[in-house]
Formats: sequence, structure tokens, C-alpha cells
Amino acid sequence: MSEWAPKRFWTDASVESVPQGHAVRLDGRSVRTPLKTELVVPSRALAEGIADEWRAQGERIDPLSMPLTRAANATLDKVVPQRAEVAAGLAEYGGSDLLCYRAAGPDALKARQASAWDPLLAWAASELGARLVLTEGVIPVDQPDSALDALRRRVAAFSVWELTALSEFVSLSGSLVIGLAAMDGQDAGALWAASRVDEDWQAEQWGLDAEEAERVAIRRAAFLQAARYLERLNGA
Repeated sequence: MSEWAPKRFWTDASVESVPQGHAVRLDGRSVRTPLKTELVVPSRALAEGIADEWRAQGERIDPLSMPLTRAANATLDKVVPQRAEVAAGLAEYGGSDLLCYRAAGPDALKARQASAWDPLLAWAASELGARLVLTEGVIPVDQPDSALDALRRRVAAFSVWELTALSEFVSLSGSLVIGLAAMDGQDAGALWAASRVDEDWQAEQWGLDAEEAERVAIRRAAFLQAARYLERLNGA
């Protein structure tokens, strides 16, 4: 697309294989990002998903109903030009990962945190070589250099397309470990629930107003959508 036009300007959306991957076409013309980059993605499944979003548009274009298109645009316009910076920023979450900061009480909350978070930290230690240490409260704790280096290597190994998904997982959950577990294919719904242990506990004690509930629902939907994007990206 040359711009986010308010009205539909095409009849058909299709996918074409090109040397760089799979391109989305509107009536045979290239779809372009807001910065005018041709929208070419690495997997046909992702390209078909994007084409489906364009096919589903009504008389007026609704960008919010096109999450795969927006993710592809973000990859090409934002991640590609600054891949190293994006990867470094995500890796920094490892130094203050949500899962390492435990409540001093009550015991029920401590048990809930341990149940949800200990298996993820054990996975990070065994599968990623990142053994992180725990602390109580919000006092910062220094993580071992060996663990942080392992996390940096893991993040740096992702493609620009994968970094787009990881960025969503990490920023929405506040945890690099949760984000990496999502990239590993672990259940996105369960991972989102793990990221919400503290907030859900507070909501159980004090309630949750409608505005906050809507905000949480939007963030949860975005987390799950990132998982669907990743599935398409990894498809044929």
C-alpha cells in the first residue's frame, strides 16, 4: 500500500512468490509499508494471513483489524534498520526479569508465584543456560554474567521477524524468560497467566474496575496475537 487510505481501493488480494520470500499484492500491485518498503515476508503462511486481512476489509480500511500486516510493517520499518539495538534492548530485560522478584508475603501469594514461575526459571537454566537468582521485594539483584550472556546470545540468534514477536511477548509480560518460552512454543495462554500472577492476586483482594479489565483484555489479546503471528511465521 502506498498509504493508509481510508477507503478500500482494491478488489483482490493475492500472494506471489518472489526471490526474497512471499509478497502480498493488491490487484497485482505491491503492498508497501508506511515507509514505502515492499511488503515481502519469509513464509507463505504469514503472507496468506496478511492477504486474508486485506480481503476482509470493508469499504473503509481498519488498521486495528490487521495485526499481521502491522507486525510485518513494524519488522520492515523498525526492526530491520535497528536490529542490534532492538535485540540489545530486549536482552536487558534479563537483568530485572519479573520472575526473579518474589513477594515477602502472604504465603499464598508466594506459593502462587513459585508454582507459576519456578518451572519457567528451571527451563531457562536447563535449556538456555541462564540460571537466574531470586530476591524478595523490589530491591534490584545482580544476575550472574554467565546467565545474562546466555540470554543475550539467545536473543541475538533470532531473525528480525522473530524479534518482532519476542518484543511483543516481553513488553507485554515484563519478562524475558516468559518471552523466550513463548518463542519456544510453550502455551501462550498459560504464559500470559504466569505474567499476571501479582496483578490477579491484587484483583482478587481488591477487585478490578471495568476500565482496567478492558486494558488487561487488550494486552492479553495482543500477547496471544503475537503467538499467532509466530505460528504463521514458522509455517510453510
